Amino acid sequence: MGTLNTEPNLVAPDDFYDELIGLHRGLTEGESALVNAKLILLLANHVGDPDVLRAAMAAAREDVAPAR
Repeated sequence: MGTLNTEPNLVAPDDFYDELIGLHRGLTEGESALVNAKLILLLANHVGDPDVLRAAMAAAREDVAPAR
């Protein structure tokens, strides 16, 4: 069982952000949402640990909407 690392962990965060924005360039809103969903599923598969994934989902939802 792993734990979610929320500390800065990207070697070049600005470069990653630029690439992430570029990934969506020229896409419609629907295409962009689909690319986001596919990226999330690919990364979730890579992480693999259900406890880490649950912690990430909870952290992503925090301050957005109350948990159900």
